[in-house]
Amino acid sequence: MKKLLLTLGLIATAATASAQDLKVAIDPTYEPFTFKTADGKPTGFDVDIAQAICDQLKRKCVFVEQVWDSMIPGLQARKYDVIISSMSITDDRKKVVDFSDKYYKTPSGIVVKEGTPFTGAASLKGKKIGVLKGSTQEKFAMGELKPAGVTVVPYEAQDQVYLDIKSGRLDGTVADKVEVNGGFLSKPEGKGYGFVGADLYDVKYFGYGVGVAMRKGQDKLKADVNAAIKAIRGDARYATISKKYFSFDPYGN
Repeated sequence: MKKLLLTLGLIATAATASAQDLKVAIDPTYEPFTFKTADGKPTGFDVDIAQAICDQLKRKCVFVEQVWDSMIPGLQARKYDVIISSMSITDDRKKVVDFSDKYYKTPSGIVVKEGTPFTGAASLKGKKIGVLKGSTQEKFAMGELKPAGVTVVPYEAQDQVYLDIKSGRLDGTVADKVEVNGGFLSKPEGKGYGFVGADLYDVKYFGYGVGVAMRKGQDKLKADVNAAIKAIRGDARYATISKKYFSFDPYGN
């Protein structure tokens, strides 16, 4: 009997510990928001924010790597509890998942070779532009650039876009301005490329900022995550994390 009770106690303890884990989906190809260190550990602004949220909730973050365009299907299949990987809060996505309050908001931009004449989408007619598959940038490119004669090429990962720009298979990209600066323009391979046109904020494509995505109906989790974001914004933690990666406050308006 004692052995049975001990076994049941261990099972209950393990179940409680497991229940305290928060499985967080990330796509680690999106520097400086989500990427890997040289030894393969996930890092970046999103990862640090996720860890701060988990700390506030007194739960253990368990990071689950996921290809970007499978993020929401993986969430719905219960492979993880939340997505904290620069997912913009858009009207289309809100139809299938819930979002926390935003935790940052930065603009997107079009990147091509420096000196490329640009007076609008038609200026890029005939060019090949790479985008992250399933992203708000893909939606913008399909809605605004493709009708103007631009060839839009979706990729599974943003870093693959940069490799093909470098190799000459692409003429440019549409990407988050902070990410493309950190992941491409600030590196040697990005030399000779730059932004054209205005910052891209159109709610129709880019939504209302970036939030934590979760399955619908998880009202307590949503309230807890919102409270955690408010708490880390209200003390030094958010600013400390931001300063590791940016020279500005990414929270936005």
